[in-house]
Amino acid sequence: MSQRTTRFLSTRRGAWIVLAVALAISAIVLGPIRATEAPPRGDSVPAAAESAVAAQVGQTFPDSDVAPVLVVLDRGGDALQRGDLEAAATMGEALAGVTGHEVSPVIPSEDGAAAMLSVPVTLGADSSATAEVVQQVRDTVAEYAVPGLSASVTGGPAFGADIASSFDGADITLLMVTIGIVAVLLIGTYRSPVLFLVPLLVVGVADQVASVLTRWLGTTFGLQFDGGIISVLVFGAGTNYALLLISRYREELRRDEDHRAALATAWRGAAPAILASNVTVVLALLTLALATLPGTQGLGVASAAGLVVALVAALLALPAALAVCGRRVFWPFIPRAGQPDPQATGVWSRIARAVVRRPTQVVVAAVLALGILASGLLGTQVGLTQTEKFRVASESATGLEVLAEHYPAGEAAPLQVYARPAETDRVATELGRLDGIVRVQPTQTDGWTRFTVVGEAAPGTPEAEALVTTIRGAVTDPEVPVEERAVLVGGANAEDLDEAAAADRDFLVVAPLVLLVGLAVLVVLLRSVLAPLLLLVVNVASSAAAIGAGAWLGRVLFGFPALDVMVPLLAFLFLVALGIDYTIFLVHRARHEAVAHGTREGMVRAVAHTGAVITSAGIVLAGVFAALGVLPLVTLGQLGLIVGVGVLLDTLLVRAVLVPAIFALVGDRIWWPSHPVARGGRPLPADPVGRRLPTEPVERPSQPAAAVGRTRA
Repeated sequence: MSQRTTRFLSTRRGAWIVLAVALAISAIVLGPIRATEAPPRGDSVPAAAESAVAAQVGQTFPDSDVAPVLVVLDRGGDALQRGDLEAAATMGEALAGVTGHEVSPVIPSEDGAAAMLSVPVTLGADSSATAEVVQQVRDTVAEYAVPGLSASVTGGPAFGADIASSFDGADITLLMVTIGIVAVLLIGTYRSPVLFLVPLLVVGVADQVASVLTRWLGTTFGLQFDGGIISVLVFGAGTNYALLLISRYREELRRDEDHRAALATAWRGAAPAILASNVTVVLALLTLALATLPGTQGLGVASAAGLVVALVAALLALPAALAVCGRRVFWPFIPRAGQPDPQATGVWSRIARAVVRRPTQVVVAAVLALGILASGLLGTQVGLTQTEKFRVASESATGLEVLAEHYPAGEAAPLQVYARPAETDRVATELGRLDGIVRVQPTQTDGWTRFTVVGEAAPGTPEAEALVTTIRGAVTDPEVPVEERAVLVGGANAEDLDEAAAADRDFLVVAPLVLLVGLAVLVVLLRSVLAPLLLLVVNVASSAAAIGAGAWLGRVLFGFPALDVMVPLLAFLFLVALGIDYTIFLVHRARHEAVAHGTREGMVRAVAHTGAVITSAGIVLAGVFAALGVLPLVTLGQLGLIVGVGVLLDTLLVRAVLVPAIFALVGDRIWWPSHPVARGGRPLPADPVGRRLPTEPVERPSQPAAAVGRTRA
């Protein structure tokens, strides 16, 4: 089947047919369903969480579509001047006319340095509609501004509006930055002003198709995800596949006069590794379907679909484009048949030989380095406050800071406690006895009483979450299922607590499944048990080192006080899956080379031929993930930083040094229970651990260049 496929792809007629079909499918996808709106960025908690059930109860109240924004006025810490309170009252009257709701009287702070208005607004059908309402409030506040008196609009709806506006144009910026990074790195890799355009165009079209397809999937099946991560994955993985295929193609062009035959041989040699790599990442991403956080769950399914598009583009559209372009696409450094292979004695060959001469020392040094980097996890906290989740400055964050200086910080995000009539008196009594509560305001309906609870702690802080835990412990019965409880505690701080609990649960469920997926793929691909187990241990150690190093760099360089709750799981998944990617690129080649040369020399040859392409792929992928830093969410910036550091660490240390050293130590037993064969089909003897490898490569029978190419393929 692979021979028929490669023959068809590499012929002139077949290549043009494939390109025509690919363009037609792309046009169909990018046409009728292109107008599909992107799904929402995601609910923060699972539907079964207590705060989510409480929010559903809140929808039964007549004012469920109304929420307050807070207008905070101050003079930079100085006392308010005469007339400031009157001006604030006038502003409140104007705001009542704009919003159609009664605005609270002016609430001066106890220190006399600030004043506050509570302005109810009708929420829109979505965040964009709510943002328009909040903007009307801000326009009115600006119209009635008093010289020297600062006014900031904050509170839940204002935060939502600022979040929505912060993403205006962000996706286009991310796409442009990603394309620029990939173009620069591909030009540096290929040293050709022409060749880089082929994979860039193929992957770029694949990214657009994946973007539209995943938006349709999100809308059709109710998936919630961030499209920026999917775009980065498609660009990163698609470019990596292209690098591997083109590297193998260039290698074969030095052996074969016929560029179509060389392309067919390269495709048959690279396709299994590319397919196994893609299957590993896709299956790992699909394990996120078992997560409970809606954004994480939707991201897994949508990302898997995007990577399937990248695979099809790399294995079908890219070779067809290369077949059409021919050997000339490598200009000015066009590979010719009979040219010596520079990789055989290049820098990666010398590194590999140096590593396998002293494998014990190399393993010890590499493990120590990973341990030092992993120590960055010490002292790392998980969980960001509301104002810490966004990289860009916002009026709502500024207003919250002023509010916290002069009022109870909990005013910006009160808790909502819902109680059935039989529990109302008990709940009111319990809330009145608890510390950390500033004010409780009850509102009754036929079926529930809602207690609006204002705490002392700032939203999103550990103190605020501790208050939620205290209240739940006092008024709810944890033995009763959430959907049957007569008392529920909700609100923004309760959602933060439930989100953290769901993230912990998801990590404990998904992380082992990701490891099992990686292990299964490696066992099938390598027909071994020992090698996959050792490689998986190395992968976990590398991932821990990357998360530790990334967390430390985030604290030191960017001032991140903690990791977002979603970062540990997503970072671990990407690091393990992508690390196995590069493992497959290297060890799959080493397995083939071991058949003729033995394990140690086979690994040297594998590093020599894949070292450059894996390094290039790692640098490209790290650069693409770094592009997430242009988005306003700190979560995505942290994810880009950790995965970028991890990919470079995996490329330069683990794949180039540690894995070859381990294979040199274990020798041919690494393939247990299978037995690769060497020369003449005889089984390879098991090398004693630590035996030094000869510095010269094993001789092979002389063959014509074309025959050598066929044998190696």
